[in-house]
Amino acid sequence: MSATRLSETAPGRWRLDGVLDLATVTRLAVEGEALLRAPTTVEIDLAGVSAANSAGLALLLEWLDLARARGVALSYANLPDSLRRIAAFSNILELLPVSTTPAAARSS
Repeated sequence: MSATRLSETAPGRWRLDGVLDLATVTRLAVEGEALLRAPTTVEIDLAGVSAANSAGLALLLEWLDLARARGVALSYANLPDSLRRIAAFSNILELLPVSTTPAAARSS
């Protein structure tokens, strides 16, 4: 069983911890679909992501597409370097709504 988890840290704020790969994204896609049902604003902090590959990037894009379809403002904080490199190489980095202010600074 995977230790990867998505947990709420405050209303509208979530933290993703663990590995984002083919073994974990299917379950996380379902969890993300559920959390994007009601709120109007959601931030997902990725500081706890220990490793990620293109499957993880596909998950972030899927959540973004779902959020836009539902009118939810979704943003990501602390995008891991591995995902940033894959997104930049794929010329899609500018599609990701990445917060430039660390989540901890915004909650102060």
